[in-house]
Amino acid sequence: MRNPWRATVLGSQVAELLRRPGRFAATGLSLLIAAFVVFGTVMAQQVITATVVDDFRGTPEAVSLVIEPGGGQDIGEDRLREIRTTPGVTEAVGRLDAGTPLDGSAVERYLALSADPGTGALAEVRLVKGTYPAGPGRLAVDTRAAREYGLAPGSSLVLLRPGADGDGTRRVTVEVSGIVRGTATDDAEPTGYAPGPHLKDLLGASGYSRVDVRTDTASFASADPERLAERIRQAVPGALVRSGDEVRDEETRAAVAEAGDTLELVTVFLAVAVGAAVLVATSTFRIVFARRVRQLALLRAIGATPRRLAAALIVEGAVAGLLAGAAGVLAAWGCGQLVPPVAGRFGHDLSVPAHLPPAEAVLTVLGTGLLAVLAVLAPSLTASRVSPLQALRTAESGEAAANGIGRTVLGLLCAAGAALLARQQYAGLPRPGDTEYDRFEALTVVVLSGGLAFLAVIALGPRLVRPVLAAVAVPLRRTGAAGRLAVAGVGGAPGRAASVSVVVALGVCLVGSTLTCLASLNAYDRHRQAVEAPADLRLYERDGGTLDRSLAADLASRPELADVTAFRTAEAVGGARSATVSDLDLATVRSGGALTARTGSLDHLEPAHVVVDADHAHRLGVEAGDHVTLQFEGRPVRFTVAATLPGAGPYGGNFFVTAADLTHAGTDTAPTTVTANAAEDGARGRIRAQRAVTDTLTGPERGDGRVVAEDPAAQATGSDDLRTMATTVVLVLGLTVLVAVAGVATTASLTVVERTREFGLLRALGLGGAAVHRMVTVECALHGVLGGVLGLALGVPYSWLVVRVAETSAPFTVPVGQLAAVVTALVLVTAAAGTVPALRASRIPPTVAVAQGV
Repeated sequence: MRNPWRATVLGSQVAELLRRPGRFAATGLSLLIAAFVVFGTVMAQQVITATVVDDFRGTPEAVSLVIEPGGGQDIGEDRLREIRTTPGVTEAVGRLDAGTPLDGSAVERYLALSADPGTGALAEVRLVKGTYPAGPGRLAVDTRAAREYGLAPGSSLVLLRPGADGDGTRRVTVEVSGIVRGTATDDAEPTGYAPGPHLKDLLGASGYSRVDVRTDTASFASADPERLAERIRQAVPGALVRSGDEVRDEETRAAVAEAGDTLELVTVFLAVAVGAAVLVATSTFRIVFARRVRQLALLRAIGATPRRLAAALIVEGAVAGLLAGAAGVLAAWGCGQLVPPVAGRFGHDLSVPAHLPPAEAVLTVLGTGLLAVLAVLAPSLTASRVSPLQALRTAESGEAAANGIGRTVLGLLCAAGAALLARQQYAGLPRPGDTEYDRFEALTVVVLSGGLAFLAVIALGPRLVRPVLAAVAVPLRRTGAAGRLAVAGVGGAPGRAASVSVVVALGVCLVGSTLTCLASLNAYDRHRQAVEAPADLRLYERDGGTLDRSLAADLASRPELADVTAFRTAEAVGGARSATVSDLDLATVRSGGALTARTGSLDHLEPAHVVVDADHAHRLGVEAGDHVTLQFEGRPVRFTVAATLPGAGPYGGNFFVTAADLTHAGTDTAPTTVTANAAEDGARGRIRAQRAVTDTLTGPERGDGRVVAEDPAAQATGSDDLRTMATTVVLVLGLTVLVAVAGVATTASLTVVERTREFGLLRALGLGGAAVHRMVTVECALHGVLGGVLGLALGVPYSWLVVRVAETSAPFTVPVGQLAAVVTALVLVTAAAGTVPALRASRIPPTVAVAQGV
């Protein structure tokens, strides 16, 4: 027989949700956003993986078979024709990869060459401008070659090819017919493209290194693939024939392995997102269900059993979790489809995931449902054990329970565990040059430590509220009655304040940590650029000798060049190891402001002082203020360490001293390297600078040098990717802030209902409606302040640890302005979230309020 109380309990829950839809919306929104954050991270991982694979993989999807010659022999034109006439073959193209230096400048330039049809299903490139080569003597170049060498359709290139007999060099002039966008592997260096026959004739090659075959889909599926492969082996004896899917899978595995660090970082972020979603949803449920304990206990008074009551709440949570999880998954999937085309409009090429990952989607929905059940389990069990008499008592008992000894002990245990894990990672931080360090494992331990630390904040939150409030609320106590009452209202209910502030702290901690880590990595990226590409042009003698003493002065007189610097390098022995000593003034390096010191200062290098790179500083165990001895041809010279670098030094230098000290050590006064920047920005300025160098390098004593043209635009690619990642991560983590704002609004609404009598008494004592409005608004703002302080106190130390684990050479940088802006914006938003409840409280007449409170 059906139990009528089961229907009564479920019916009462449905009626309560219909009467107060705001509560259901708050919990449903928190679950939806939790599912969105988790599956959004999964979609981000899918987008990154698809982008990496598409960029790295060079075999088009239309390729059915890949043929590679055996025995070291290329596939000639006659063999290619036999392949094309093999039954079942629809199209076949030859692939050829080579390269050649370019003539016309003293600056050493190189152009990779690749055979590609340019059009059709087997093309690897896409035409951007001009036309694809249709005859001999023409090339299409990729966007990097066009940018770096200043090329456009109609430009000419002079290729340097070996002579017919292998002696000497012949110059071949070709015309640039168009600009194409190639694959990422080709984009690693400037590349030219042409159809296979034309490129083969241009290079004088005997054949192709690979042939890609396309077959008719229907016939290939119905035919025996092994039989077709055997026919091709007969046409090309000894050839290796593999399916296109096999080659693409191999390329995919190589791409994923190449981007292993990035994908591991996304995996760690996925773990963080799951933990954040659990904490956010649980905190929101705790806020909402705190008000429902009295209503649930009253159901006990009319006959509802604890078992039925708990079951009704669990069913309610499961249904809400599954519905919200499905909605969050669909929303995240839709965003994953929209992000690549939107990013394309801003110049970032991202690939759209091929399909919705079913396993991850189902797990996210089921996990959201389980999360909802677990989140309501604790309040449901609490409500089932509350007697009707207890339900009529005031909320103060709940606050006392929030400060229980068990909760404090749990918080202390979590804090101790977090501290032990953090200390373990600190003791095992990698040293400069350590290639065996497992960063993924270390980041996982850091995330686990951070999770325990945040659990400690949750458990100890009610005990932390009043001390933090006492420190940050001093100015408010001097702003009048509304400010003092707001401080008293928050401090009088520390459990409720902790529930909201912890959610806000989570958002601040995640966003602040992300901004701090990205600021540190961005500073490291600028330092790396200053080390790897210190100047636009670098000149040095091929055989390692010295340059003409007047070369730097002559280059400095050219208006096309700027920042001409000459310096010397010498070999010395430091700590039983050979090292490079340079008198390069680090202040003259391009982006010199990005060069930072790990210890000491780079501002001014005095005589008898030295700057040491990270590797040698670690090996010698020195820092700023210590002493080192360098051996120059057996003669010791003692230096004081002025600074140590966080990584390598510019141009491979290990020790940097003054010019006078290097001369005193017996080094020739003639420079070994001269650097210069283009006076004008952009490709045009770089081309003019290269021509100025070519004109200046006249005579055998100057012209035998080698000139390296750096590409600052290519170096900036990492910075662009870092900014793109920063924007994406901060936007995703910003969702936790939305949940925090929803929690503040919900708590403010509950506050107005629970404290109706208090507001009425204040109005009766003469406090105006505007003052009540300000009081509630300031209380909501204080939740943001408390969350901001707790979030920064937790996030900044862990940011330091993450930076040290991820890149030990990165200088730790705290973006004070950004963090202050985040906390200020969050305080304003949380204050705005309490506007509507505050307005409702200010409009209640004193007599009605007192009557309702009795």
